Amino acid sequence: MNDVGQDIARPAERSLAEAGAETRNAGRLARLRRAATASSVGTIGAAIVGFWVFCAIFAPWIAPYPPNQVDPALVADPYPSADHWLGVDHLGRDIASRLVWGARTVLTVAPVAVLGAAALGTMLGLLAGYRGGRTDAVIMRVGDTLLAFPKIILYLIVIARFGASALNIVLVITLTAAPIIARIVRAVTLDVKNRDYVAAARLRGESTFYILAYEILPNARGPLAVDFFLRLGYTIIAIGVLGFLGVGLPPPDPDWGGMVKEAYGMIFVWPHMTLIPAAAISSLVIGFNFLAAGLREAELDG
Repeated sequence: MNDVGQDIARPAERSLAEAGAETRNAGRLARLRRAATASSVGTIGAAIVGFWVFCAIFAPWIAPYPPNQVDPALVADPYPSADHWLGVDHLGRDIASRLVWGARTVLTVAPVAVLGAAALGTMLGLLAGYRGGRTDAVIMRVGDTLLAFPKIILYLIVIARFGASALNIVLVITLTAAPIIARIVRAVTLDVKNRDYVAAARLRGESTFYILAYEILPNARGPLAVDFFLRLGYTIIAIGVLGFLGVGLPPPDPDWGGMVKEAYGMIFVWPHMTLIPAAAISSLVIGFNFLAAGLREAELDG
């Protein structure tokens, strides 16, 4: 009779778990909507980011010219015109087209790098906070070492050794950002690991993975979401700096930082060639920062 009762109870437990998962997913979507609409800051951030995401997705259709099409004859009058809305660069390439295609590059590399850092940092932070002792000490000391090392020098060392590519940029940003995320998750883990619902999960015989993934990690969702959008802004700045230093994404593919570098020497002659891509970088960083601020407000209100 007990076995029959358990067999009946298990589907009910699974149904409750599935319903709980759907409720959590709906709650996350609601928070994201509130982040974009609950405040003017969040709305502005969503509009800016949405504009560049639109450009990245539809770049092949909205770019007026191929991004690497060179026309030296246009350099005689490179300023904005009816044919070239934002003008052309020092090689006669259409700046608007290169900005649109550059958005696709930035909005591919930056999210992949931040997602990699979030995955690695979350795993390390959960282990450090939950296990404690020597595990915690080793993970945190390695993280402290990476944080103490100047990031830009670490970027230059890794890229100079292994070459400039999107993959290497993703890897180096992942390694340098993961320790900060690990600290956020570790702090949350230390705060909740001794609470009653975690102790109840241990008494039920739940595995360590279950406790970390379903009992502890959801408590870090809010701080991680805010940090994710802020870190996207930091990563876009890092990609721009690497491009400006000449060790970013390899040419001729459009790179906003590389566009600034190429025209930097002509800033007093043709300032639009430098200022327009610099403004694109700034606008996207501001957009992600505003989104993070809106999400923080939504978390506080919710």
